[in-house]
Amino acid sequence: MRKGIPNLSALQAFEATARLGTFSRAAEELSLTHSAVYRQVASLEARLGVQLFTRVRRRIALTDHGAEYAGRIRQHLDQIEKDTFGLVSRTGMGRSLHIAVVPTLATTWLIPRLADFNRQHPDITVSLSIRTLPFQFKDQPFDGALYHGDHLWPGTRGVMLFRERELVPVCAPAMAERSREEPGGPLAGMPHLHLNSRPDAWRLWYAENNHLFGPRAAGGPRYELFSMVLAAAQAGLGVGLVPRFLAQEPLEEGRVVMPTQSVLTVPHAYYFCYPDRGGRADALRIFQTWLQGVAVDR
Repeated sequence: MRKGIPNLSALQAFEATARLGTFSRAAEELSLTHSAVYRQVASLEARLGVQLFTRVRRRIALTDHGAEYAGRIRQHLDQIEKDTFGLVSRTGMGRSLHIAVVPTLATTWLIPRLADFNRQHPDITVSLSIRTLPFQFKDQPFDGALYHGDHLWPGTRGVMLFRERELVPVCAPAMAERSREEPGGPLAGMPHLHLNSRPDAWRLWYAENNHLFGPRAAGGPRYELFSMVLAAAQAGLGVGLVPRFLAQEPLEEGRVVMPTQSVLTVPHAYYFCYPDRGGRADALRIFQTWLQGVAVDR
């Protein structure tokens, strides 16, 4: 028993009252009486030793502590609701998978291919959530993860799907034309676009290609996602380093160009893994087999 956690009914009564502004409206939503909701909130305040509402005649208002607590409790209740619906969908509406995936790979590579998986396996529902950092499966509600790295996570099983191989410099065609008139190399005069999770990428590119890494290359805007770097390059904001497989379509369509053929070789790959808990669910095995197939055809 978790002695530090208040009664769930009291938390629901408090959250509904905080959101709706009156005990009466909260009582209506929860199918309780006004007095029942009032008692639940009062008992919660007594247990916490903190005043959550100020009461003036018939009006109530959240205190500062109450407003902060209400926001946090609302998030936790929302998550409980999502987890419950997820469990129900798994047991009552066919097979279901919840996969964590890095954002750019999700939007530019995985999601466009999921229609093929749906056609082949209409009874398996695949939900996706974004995660950019490694995590422990025991602490997260995921069946598997698709991520960028150099090995499988400890305590997991899985496969390497494909290697990233290289990052290529891309920019808008007009910027590439202007840069040809600049002395000092193919990227001289261009703002350099950086990815927060790969802060050394440009420095490594300059070292690998025997160019001097100066202050201009070290400066420039920084972005959270490769998709942002690619969009910024296309918009003429500078030159960015992105994986070749992500840049291939924009390059073929002429939305971006490579101002130089010099690239940065990278050793990392994209992996699919799942917790090492003995047997695997049949749906997880089917999804991994499908992923391996589309990765080969990439």
